[in-house]
Amino acid sequence: MPAISNDWAQALKEEYGKPYYKELYLTLTREYQERVIYPPADEIFNAFHLTPLHEVKVVILGQDPYHNVGQAHGLCFSVRPDVEIPPSLVNIYQELHDDLGCYIPDNGCLTKWARQGVLLLNTVLTVRAHQANSHRNIGWEEFTDAAIRALNEQDRPIVYLLWGRPAQQKEKMLNNPKHLILKAPHPSPLSAYRGFFGCRHFSQANEFLRFHRIEPIDWQIENR
Repeated sequence: MPAISNDWAQALKEEYGKPYYKELYLTLTREYQERVIYPPADEIFNAFHLTPLHEVKVVILGQDPYHNVGQAHGLCFSVRPDVEIPPSLVNIYQELHDDLGCYIPDNGCLTKWARQGVLLLNTVLTVRAHQANSHRNIGWEEFTDAAIRALNEQDRPIVYLLWGRPAQQKEKMLNNPKHLILKAPHPSPLSAYRGFFGCRHFSQANEFLRFHRIEPIDWQIENR
């Protein structure tokens, strides 16, 4: 795993010396040697690499990475440009179209969002091939909770988009009055019709940022 080298490193430095992280590191070393694990080891921390702490404007929380071949690359809901767009992201694009008029792109790579300050953070950062949630409770939750606490301590406006119950369980960690929390059902086809469609989170996030004189997010993902 490549070290996090931007300002996240300072925010998370205490985690690396804790017993849970040492155990997590040993577990992952063994897993990558013995099994097929996603994303590739050098992309585990892509969300942190692409979106430094001081640049975070919006936080989107996912659960664990996609577990099929070639999908995961370290950003929640995102896939590589040449991979079929997953169903949840199809629904995210539909809501973007309905909310902001964005056209539906031909790819699911959300790197553009990450580079603008949208932290695309899974609460678990690795997964065994074809086994959803297989790395739950090996230590990642404690690490990403530390990242969420660091975000909560930022003395500036930040928007959290909490989609689905697992993401919303993190709300109890978020008590900064400068921040905005928006909640909706998960964009999965199983739940999107219960209120994700029509939530208008993207326009609400941008309105909040503009109100605080922060450059809004250009949510349009372009075609390849």
